[in-house]
Amino acid sequence: MAGYSEDTGFYPSSYAWTDPAAGSQDPNNAPPNAGPNAGPSTMYNPMAYGGSPSNTAYMYSQQNNMASQQFNAVAGTMGDDIANEPPLLEELGINFDHIVQKTLAVLNPFRRPDASIMSDSDLAGPFVFCLLFGGLLLLHGKIHFGYIYGIGLLGCLGMYSLLSLMSAQGVSIGTVVSVLGYCLLPMVLLSGFSIVATLQGVVGTVCVVLSILWCSWSASKLFVTALTMDHQQILVAYPCALLYGVFSLLTIF
Repeated sequence: MAGYSEDTGFYPSSYAWTDPAAGSQDPNNAPPNAGPNAGPSTMYNPMAYGGSPSNTAYMYSQQNNMASQQFNAVAGTMGDDIANEPPLLEELGINFDHIVQKTLAVLNPFRRPDASIMSDSDLAGPFVFCLLFGGLLLLHGKIHFGYIYGIGLLGCLGMYSLLSLMSAQGVSIGTVVSVLGYCLLPMVLLSGFSIVATLQGVVGTVCVVLSILWCSWSASKLFVTALTMDHQQILVAYPCALLYGVFSLLTIF
């Protein structure tokens, strides 16, 4: 094989190796900026990047100031947004003032309620009264949560259909659920009374009848006020009495 040396076992090469240590000792081969008085290398020279060290420090300080200003502006905007946000209960549609006014309107069926509170179809009060009604029945050994919600759903759909035909301005399903739920409060009181006394005697029957009349009259009054259905309260009170009569049967039996 051409060029192969059997003595060394290698091919010949024209590469010449130079010792870097020996080259560094030769002053003629030293780099231009080498020596005891040489300045910093170009790689670390701030002048190579377009300015002196003071200008570079000023540039970085300006960038830090701009970043701080942007952060403060964003933080200030977020703080203003948080300060201007409405309360959480208001976002959820829970107005304690309207809840108290509707509850007082149910407890006093002879006082005419404010029509403005009926525009707020909140469901917080009805939900609490339904849970309280079922909880008091549970203390009496009656597990009727499914019946309460089932009868309430059918009653709300029936009253919504009836009031849609009777009212000229129409009615929303939220208003129907809200009114019927709030007017369940006398039935809640009846279920609490049933824990300490029986409802199958004369006194119990009188209490049941009064509770049904109380619930139906309060509900019809609220419906008439909200829908401006003048001289139709008796017509609205009759189906309400049928609905609350079913709830009273759950309380008795």
